[in-house]
Amino acid sequence: MISQLEHIARKAGKEILKWYDVEATYEQKSDDSPLTKADMASHHSICKDLASLTPEIPVLSEESADKTVTTDTYWLVDPLDGTKEFIKKTGEFTVNIALMKDGHPHLAVIYAPVPDLVYHAEIGSKAYKIESGHKTEIRCRKNPGKNPVLVASKDHAGPKVMQLKELLDTEALQSMGSSFKFMLIAEGKADFYLRDKPTMEWDIAAAHCILKVAGGDVYQMNGDVMRYQKPDLRNPAFFAIGDTTTKHKQLLQKLGY
Repeated sequence: MISQLEHIARKAGKEILKWYDVEATYEQKSDDSPLTKADMASHHSICKDLASLTPEIPVLSEESADKTVTTDTYWLVDPLDGTKEFIKKTGEFTVNIALMKDGHPHLAVIYAPVPDLVYHAEIGSKAYKIESGHKTEIRCRKNPGKNPVLVASKDHAGPKVMQLKELLDTEALQSMGSSFKFMLIAEGKADFYLRDKPTMEWDIAAAHCILKVAGGDVYQMNGDVMRYQKPDLRNPAFFAIGDTTTKHKQLLQKLGY
């Protein structure tokens, strides 16, 4: 199924790029996030193709009118993750598709249209990156030692991120948009990502799956692994790490959580 999902994600990426060199016009949604024609073009493309691929599995997209989840197995989609980056034309936006089972992402594909990168993974298998036609396995870095790399959102890095930077005693801080932050950790190029600003389940599900298969994980601030299918689909603050042997609960306590 991965190959079919990659095709669906690439097709959606082409729909997005049709609008990339056009002056971006957008409206503000109720949560004050932007919505462009590219978001909707990708949404319609993915929903149509997933309905054809697996008609028995419902699709929940960020842009779905009905966001009710009534089954344990469903597709969770962010048709354009990083709309602000799309508008700013940084290229740091992605198409995220995850198959959810029993409250966790089970299989995922992420496609970045501008650099033409594909990431995919399935629980129980391996995580891969496809670049310039070359498919390579990706793994999180273990034991970052004295030089851990912290990644943060370009638009939503808060004071806790700076506090974590001081706590880790590192100068290495990378600001990225969309799911690229998670993928840097999954590829072993970064180690920590703290997010205490609002996110929704579709923002992180596909990235969480790939990161987990690559050897990392995403934790809530109480130290528990992130769960999904929450009543309002809203995520609590979270901490993504590459080396799951890290004493993350102790770090979180030092940060005041």
